[in-house]
Amino acid sequence: MQVHDLLSFGAVTGKGNAALVIEHGPADPAERQAFASAHNTGACVFLGAGAPGEPVDADFYYTHARSPLCLHATLAAARILCARGPATLRTAMRGQLLQLSHDAAGTFAAVQRQAVAPVDIAPGLAAELLGAPGLALASMPLLSSVGSAKLLIEVHDTATLHALRPPLERIIAWGRTNGVNGCYVYCRTGEHTYEGRNFNHLDPALEDSATGVAAGALAASLQHGLVMLQGAPLGNPCRIVARVDGDTIFVGGATEIRLQ
Repeated sequence: MQVHDLLSFGAVTGKGNAALVIEHGPADPAERQAFASAHNTGACVFLGAGAPGEPVDADFYYTHARSPLCLHATLAAARILCARGPATLRTAMRGQLLQLSHDAAGTFAAVQRQAVAPVDIAPGLAAELLGAPGLALASMPLLSSVGSAKLLIEVHDTATLHALRPPLERIIAWGRTNGVNGCYVYCRTGEHTYEGRNFNHLDPALEDSATGVAAGALAASLQHGLVMLQGAPLGNPCRIVARVDGDTIFVGGATEIRLQ
């Protein structure tokens, strides 16, 4: 078994979301989950062998659960695989194809906007989920997905964003009922620049420092490229870049291989 330790989306050297890329690892999902739980890192992606020129199977795990897609782990895999030549991943749970690239501009994965089952987003839902009565929104909440559906909620400023202390169990329960992977709250900081926070864990200490699927989902909905900042208040500043070409969204940023 070969394990690569990387950081993705870091805004500065030594920061970013941690991911382990595992080659020649266990094939059994239970063993993969046990490995991810034991290593207690941001995410693990197990890569299949793959025939030359064929997509490489990728199976994603967080410490607590298997995932259909994790973009920071995808970028970590891209950094390893693209050093050997052109690469495409095929996700294990849904068969989603992800074209990978790595160059001086960063490491990117190409994803497609995906259909989301209709969900009733009633007036006041965002305030209820976020535990913020009277919360003023900058736009109507919307659902979007490039592999993991998010409820996107825009607030007016960073002060409002940073002050949020939502009842996470309420968000998780609503998400499970409606097939949505948590709430992503964001605000505009400039022309096509944003700052965001992701709420999809029961433990506040597990708040994500970079959520590539959410930035991609937002870019898909807005139909323009963007830069999303995240994680600075957590001591882990991250920067996500999303570019739009029709229905294809290129999500990426910096990747860094940590010393083995």
